[in-house]
Amino acid sequence: MLNSSERERMRAGAVYNSRDPELLALAHRARALCAQYAALSSTDAKGRLDVLRALLGEVGEGVWIEPPFFCDYGAHIHIGADSFLNVNCVLLDSADIRIGRNTLLGPGVQLLTATHPLSAAERIVPKTERAAGQPAYRTQARPITIGDNVWLGANVVVLPGVTIGDNVTVGAGSVVTRDIPSDVLALGQPCRVVRDLP
Repeated sequence: MLNSSERERMRAGAVYNSRDPELLALAHRARALCAQYAALSSTDAKGRLDVLRALLGEVGEGVWIEPPFFCDYGAHIHIGADSFLNVNCVLLDSADIRIGRNTLLGPGVQLLTATHPLSAAERIVPKTERAAGQPAYRTQARPITIGDNVWLGANVVVLPGVTIGDNVTVGAGSVVTRDIPSDVLALGQPCRVVRDLP
């Protein structure tokens, strides 16, 4: 990874410089497109879809996102057909975020791929070791995958590296720290499987 770009390092799960010019340009582009999307009338379905297709890596037919909506880069987000994201969803896509078909994200859902070392000694880069333009902290990213026919209730938080199977319902306010298998109801902080679903 010695000669890799910071974006390549980020996508590979290595420590990366979040203030790299390429990443900052991609982030600024995403913020402009999110603002453009929010400014469009809810009746302008074609205009909204055009903005989503410019912003996101992949958008299936029938996808609906209620603004305000926030993402880091957009380009690493893939949303399957007929999925719905309610207001105030935050998708921090330093790594890929893949959302299946017919999936519902309630208000305030957060999908967070970026992570940092737990130890402050590892997380914070000493000033004497920091090059110009480098952040003061170390960051890595791990992908999030959400299957088909999933419902994440309001204010669910999904942490880096989590995979949620198909046909899952996650209760409102849950914090998903580990993988969830298909066909279950899961909830809590941390989120745990409660029972199977038909």
